[in-house]
Amino acid sequence: MGRRLVPLTLDNLQDLPQPCRSCVFWELDPVRGEAAVKAGTTAVEKESWISAVLLDWGSCGRVAYVDDVPVGFVLYAPPAYVPRSAAFSTSPVSPDAVQLMTATVVPGYQGQGLGRVLVQTVAKDLLRRGFKAIEAIGDARWKEPACLLPADHLLAVGFKTVRQHPAHPRLRLELRSTLSWKEDVEMALDRLLGAVQKEPALRPL
Repeated sequence: MGRRLVPLTLDNLQDLPQPCRSCVFWELDPVRGEAAVKAGTTAVEKESWISAVLLDWGSCGRVAYVDDVPVGFVLYAPPAYVPRSAAFSTSPVSPDAVQLMTATVVPGYQGQGLGRVLVQTVAKDLLRRGFKAIEAIGDARWKEPACLLPADHLLAVGFKTVRQHPAHPRLRLELRSTLSWKEDVEMALDRLLGAVQKEPALRPL
């Protein structure tokens, strides 16, 4: 099966699963977000946000495909572009870090290592762009897919807690000190993608 990860653009935004493709949880502050929901303009706001970040900062996401079927994505940006993060008591995200906003692997393709591949792809991108770390506000009480990533998953892929909280800890992945990521990230991605390719055929739900 062919697998590829490509940058998120306005052209493939529609390949994000619903409700993610029109969700503006992170992209707008709570007041503006609620107003967009009431006005039914969340899809337009999402496109506007992605367009602005692409123009101002560059690539801010990746979409994963299996045999040209979109099966997951990851979204990230510097904290200045993520106004919702200020609403959490464990903010702010450090100025030397990029915020891992959210990520999803659709049912039927989970448990195959794609989540780790998505994080390593972000790490590779940010290392090339000279950033020091990735930070995320996790959900310590995660029970079902939502806008916040489960803290346990972040810990499992190498993040460390930098500010404790019973519900929303802030976690950090140091890129500079994780030298093996910088030296071996291409090999690691090839190894992980290769391992996924050897899995039996997966059926979408």
